[in-house]
Amino acid sequence: MFKPYELFIGLRYVRAKRRNHFISFVSLSSILGVTRGVTALIAVLSVMNGFEKEVQERTLEMMSHATLVQRDGELSDWQQVVQTLESHPGVAGAAPYAQLEGMLSRKDKMSGVLIRGIVPEP
Repeated sequence: MFKPYELFIGLRYVRAKRRNHFISFVSLSSILGVTRGVTALIAVLSVMNGFEKEVQERTLEMMSHATLVQRDGELSDWQQVVQTLESHPGVAGAAPYAQLEGMLSRKDKMSGVLIRGIVPEP
């Protein structure tokens, strides 16, 4: 018959053969406490894993996966570049954008920002 060693030791202290039922109570409550803690840990880890996946997917939806730039500044003939990129089977979409640096201030706090304007359908 299959008897795991850990189960044998655990059941030995849960089922007291003598009249000392306090040891059984303490052992049983400890087992239930550990079980409840492990269950809560598994639930929290599952929720955090799902939350992390959602944040990652939503962030990647907003960010471009690749950016093409010309060395000397503006990309000349960007319409042809967009058509070439969209003809590739692995590309879901391509769009030009303008990017500027800016400064936001509120009361005595200032922060630098990067402003990106996208033309979804050129």
